[in-house]
Amino acid sequence: MATETNRFVFPEKRETPSRFRNAIGKYRITIAKACNNCGLCIELCPYGVFKKGLRKPKPSCDHLCLGFPCSKNTFYCVERCPEKAISLAVNPSFEILGDKRWPAELLASTWHMAETGKIPHQDLNYKTGNSSGGFDKLRFVFPEGKTGGKSDEISTAIELNRSGDSRPRITIPIPLYLGGMSFGSVSIATMLSRARAATALNTFCCTGEGGYPDELIPYDNHIITQVATGLFGVREETIKRVRIVEFKYAQGAKPGLGGHLLGDKVTQRVAQMREAIAGSALFSPFPFHSVYSVEDHKKHVDWIKEINQKALVSVKVSTPTDVDMVVVGSYYAGAHIVQLDGSYGGTGAAPDISKKNIAMPIEYALPKVHKFLLEEGIRDKITIIASGGIRTAYDMAKAIAMGADGVCLGTADLVALECIRCHHCESGRGCARGIATTDFELVKLMELEWGTQRIINMYEAWRDQLVYILKRFDMKSVTELTGRFDTLVHLDYMGKEEIEGEIE
Repeated sequence: MATETNRFVFPEKRETPSRFRNAIGKYRITIAKACNNCGLCIELCPYGVFKKGLRKPKPSCDHLCLGFPCSKNTFYCVERCPEKAISLAVNPSFEILGDKRWPAELLASTWHMAETGKIPHQDLNYKTGNSSGGFDKLRFVFPEGKTGGKSDEISTAIELNRSGDSRPRITIPIPLYLGGMSFGSVSIATMLSRARAATALNTFCCTGEGGYPDELIPYDNHIITQVATGLFGVREETIKRVRIVEFKYAQGAKPGLGGHLLGDKVTQRVAQMREAIAGSALFSPFPFHSVYSVEDHKKHVDWIKEINQKALVSVKVSTPTDVDMVVVGSYYAGAHIVQLDGSYGGTGAAPDISKKNIAMPIEYALPKVHKFLLEEGIRDKITIIASGGIRTAYDMAKAIAMGADGVCLGTADLVALECIRCHHCESGRGCARGIATTDFELVKLMELEWGTQRIINMYEAWRDQLVYILKRFDMKSVTELTGRFDTLVHLDYMGKEEIEGEIE
């Protein structure tokens, strides 16, 4: 297992198969009656697609099948079957999955990483989506022939407090933490799976604006508690409990609107946590009605610092056109971390009109902020975290290359838990997989140990890919990648004859 400079040892990857009888895969295998149960397919397949049955083998793990590209291999079961009883076809259920940002192949590759902790061996695109913009249009240009040093010599750690003040210097061994998903918007099982995974990976997980359920108390040292405009569940005792407190001024998926939780998801317990009435929709105002200037903002930061004299303060903002000035104002107000939340994130509950039409795309905001902070001479004194649509390890690395120090994730965690992107997150019983739900019966669909390990597996696979990228650039630390615009090209403006290196 790899170690960081602080000697942190990453948890083990463990096989964590789908919790459903039949995992969704790209291909569907059928064994006809002609099968004589010779068992050759079981012996041939190196991926465990087939298992022994009473009368004939069972294709119990279709999602692990290489599919038609396997035809070039000597173990191609369709050709090797003596009775020609095996047939292969594209799974029609797979073709209708997902959307442009999370197409079926990206969903399936993420499920595979969550199951195995490894990049997929199938012909699945695990690097980009199909959105025709954003990170999907960016590619790395690697120097030809470079492979870098040893993987265990490369650091993926980042510092969260770079201000030089008297507060703790917190280092996380991977440049990511888990973003705010409130109690009520997702199930308590989802919240706990994320918090436990963050603890195992020695990073952090944010509560969101729905309060601080008692089940999270054992993980206090790895929890970020959020103070949002609605002040739901905000108490002095919860602010004192954590090492990072986050102000949410705006969310990239719905800037100018505040948060909202429809009445269908406000159960008795959710209402009690938020000091509201069960069944009533809850809306956060926008903005904080006590903050209309940098001076007001500083009073907020000072308030938190006085209550918890060891906590770091994070500020979550969306990406308006003057986002660079917002970040500088947060720095001088005393914030340690500024999270730039782009418009590509949010669950299926975020309205499309705000996601697609208001905030600046994160790939524009990051370079703008990074360059301005350099000009102001304070870039090395504040930590910039990017969020809002980071789906893959390559998205993470691209965000860092565009100026972030690290990233904050949300939707990727839900996909690791087998979210199928059905876009019914706003409904209490809308999530048939028991992830973004408050329904008592649906919550029981997911076991805590299973959910925790799936998220651990996925992020360890991400770290492996990040180390690969750093090796290709002959970098010893992820901090060397920050602001390296020269490592990226945009497909729409790329002159291939001018590019020297390997595009990936």
